[in-house]
Amino acid sequence: MGSPLTRSRRVPRHRPEGATLTGVTHGLGRVLVVDDDEVIRRLIAVNLQLEGFDVETAVDGQDCLNRVSEIDPDVITLDVMMPRLDGWETAVQLRKSPETAHIRVVLITARAQEDDKNHGSRVGADAYLTKPFDPNEMIRVVRELASATPLAPPSSQPLTPPSSPPLAPPGPP
Repeated sequence: MGSPLTRSRRVPRHRPEGATLTGVTHGLGRVLVVDDDEVIRRLIAVNLQLEGFDVETAVDGQDCLNRVSEIDPDVITLDVMMPRLDGWETAVQLRKSPETAHIRVVLITARAQEDDKNHGSRVGADAYLTKPFDPNEMIRVVRELASATPLAPPSSQPLTPPSSPPLAPPGPP
């Protein structure tokens, strides 16, 4: 078993005979946090653990690919600029494999150019956040991806109404 930052599970201190853990251990999902910067990796992991996610960590893309099948995450947060195997290629490899293609991927990176965001879409990322990021926004995105609901627009942007037929101009009274 890893350190508390590597895996978080709620375990009761005492469980009466016949009691079940239904409802007590129901987490929000499992997240694999991949970042070569230990401080960022811990920041993401702790924020997600506090929200109720089970969290595992990996130090780079190669570590992620080596462990992803054993961890079986619902969502992967993935830095882009990492040694050995960067986030772009890691995302491509995750999408290529039938065993991992279903896992939702959030790129969390300092690369904020429009070309980078477009590249993120091309490699199959489900969401793209730039560093420095708002932890609440990161949690919102991960929560939505883990529950397999479509991403809502960020709360700082106005919601656009669903398209509907144009209204007929008012007629004479």
